[in-house]
Amino acid sequence: MNPPPHPDAPQVLQWLPAQGRPEQLMLVFHGVGDSAAGMVPLAQALRRAFPQAAVLAPDGFDPFDGDPSGALGGRQWFSLQGMDEDRRAERARAVLPRLAAFVRGAQQTTGVGPAATALVGFSQGAICALELAQANDGLAGRVLAFAGRYGQLPDQALAHTTLHFFHGSDDDVIPVHHARDAMQRIAELQGDATIDIADGVGHELPPVLVQVAIERLRSHIPHRTWARALGAVPGLAERMAGRSSEGDGDLPPPAPPSIH
Repeated sequence: MNPPPHPDAPQVLQWLPAQGRPEQLMLVFHGVGDSAAGMVPLAQALRRAFPQAAVLAPDGFDPFDGDPSGALGGRQWFSLQGMDEDRRAERARAVLPRLAAFVRGAQQTTGVGPAATALVGFSQGAICALELAQANDGLAGRVLAFAGRYGQLPDQALAHTTLHFFHGSDDDVIPVHHARDAMQRIAELQGDATIDIADGVGHELPPVLVQVAIERLRSHIPHRTWARALGAVPGLAERMAGRSSEGDGDLPPPAPPSIH
C-alpha cells in the first residue's frame, strides 16, 4: 500500500499493519525546521501501541526558509518570517486546503474513515492539526497536540472531534499558557478535550507525554459517545442528571475536561 501522492510533500514515511487492513489512521506532523524523519520515535511508539494502525508521517510542504543554505534539509508547513499573532492564524489557515487533501487522500488509500483518524502534531505541526480540525469538524476523530497552540482561539466547539493537549511546563517556545487558554475556551464552549502538563519539560516530545497520549487514545471516551449512549435509553439522561449529585447511577457521567 502506497501513501497518497501529493506534489507538495516530497516524502511520506509510513508504518502499516503486518497483516490485515488498517483499523486506525494516525497522521504525524512535525515542527518547523524538522522533517518526517524527526517524528520517527513518536510514530514508532504509536505503532507499537496500535499495531493495526496505519501511521503516516509526511514532510512539510515547503523547505524551511530559516535555513537559506538548505544544508539542514528542514521543512515547514508555513513560514515564520515576519511572524506576529495576526499572521500566525492567517498562515496556518493558508495551508489547510493542501493538508485536508492529504488527510482525505490517506483515508481513501487506507480505507480508514474520519472517526478512526487521529491527527498528531508537534509544535507547528500541532498548530496545523488544531486549525485543520477546527476548519473541518469531523475530518478526524482525535487531535493530539504536543507543545502546540491555536493560531486564534476557537469560537465554536467541535461536535465530532476530541482534542488532547500535551505540554511541558517549562516550554519557552510555545508557553504552556497557550494550552491552558485553549482548554479554558473549549470548556466554556462545552467541547470535548483533555490536557496533560509535564513538570520540568520544555519544548520537546518526552516519553512520559507520549505514553500519556497513548493512554488517552486507549481510555478516553468522547463526550459525544456518552451523549449517544444516554439518549439511546428512554429516560436515562434524566435519571443520570438526577443522580449525578449523589454519586450514583446506571452509568458514570462523562468526565469534564481535566487539567493536570
